[in-house]
Amino acid sequence: MNIISILSIENLFKTLVPLGVCLITLLCGFIVRKIVFARLSRWSKHTKTKVDDVIIDSIKGPFIVWFLMLGIYFALEFSRLPENLVHVIDKLLLVLGVLSITFVLANISAKLVSVYSSKIEAALPVTSLTQNISRILVFIIGILIILHSLGISITPILATLGVGGIAVALALQNTLSNLFSGFHIIISKQVRIGDYVRLDSGEEGYITDITWRTTKIKMLPNNVILVPNEKLTKATVTNYYLPDKAMAVLVNLSVHYKSDLKRVEKVTCEVAKEVMDNVPGGVPECEPFIRYGSFGDSGINLTVILRAKEFVDQYLVKHEFIKRLQERYKKEGIVIPYPIRAMNYSQERGEK
Repeated sequence: MNIISILSIENLFKTLVPLGVCLITLLCGFIVRKIVFARLSRWSKHTKTKVDDVIIDSIKGPFIVWFLMLGIYFALEFSRLPENLVHVIDKLLLVLGVLSITFVLANISAKLVSVYSSKIEAALPVTSLTQNISRILVFIIGILIILHSLGISITPILATLGVGGIAVALALQNTLSNLFSGFHIIISKQVRIGDYVRLDSGEEGYITDITWRTTKIKMLPNNVILVPNEKLTKATVTNYYLPDKAMAVLVNLSVHYKSDLKRVEKVTCEVAKEVMDNVPGGVPECEPFIRYGSFGDSGINLTVILRAKEFVDQYLVKHEFIKRLQERYKKEGIVIPYPIRAMNYSQERGEK
């Protein structure tokens, strides 16, 4: 075996050893991931808290990437690469490691906010905007750690951002206005996710989300309206869920002048109570009542006051009430008059 062959084998050995170390480390990562996460998943099913589920789901994906970076780090120890290049790769691995951990922590924080939204709803309503707050804070901390690890001073960067921030604020005036308007909407709690609202421009529907720029309103026909946050803060908004969801339902009608008004009141309230007790969306605790309002052209006008659990329930409540009341009036002989206009000729001629 000549010297050239020996050198070729030696060079091949120097190349294969780092590659083998990297592959072995990666293989160990797959084995550890399969064994450890299988046991962790079984263990998390027996716990009451959901924190462990969130952490396991967030770490499971990048776990192999971390072992790959670890394999590259170990391979560099056995390589014959120049020291300067090894130093650069080490820094790059450090940055990638911190960045991947930052992404994982950001996802964990956002998922925890979503999971425990019911507990923090009293302090801060959960929307896309508030869920992203946790992500932004984690990313800022991660970027500061990366800059510090690279030996970059953040003081000049902050000073530059302070000067440039004025120009950016002027250029993004509308965007920032919508952003801060979104925070105002969330913190004031006058409009919340799930509320049914009506704008002064006529649009109405359920609030489904508040983003950094717009508020999403889902209308009853299943269409979505995107209202800029700034415009929403300046609009006159009727919130049908404040102070609570239950609302009065008013039904106007009239009865003939010859009707026994006491009997009309008794029959109408009985039908209304039946609707409150049996129709979905009615409020069984409600005691319906009527109020006679005026003498109309065709009969005596009255208003029936019922109650619905929320805004959209009023339609079914009205539907069932009108249907059942008309049927009951027929049985009781109570007449709902047609619109008519009677001319008294004797009165017009001045006769007594």
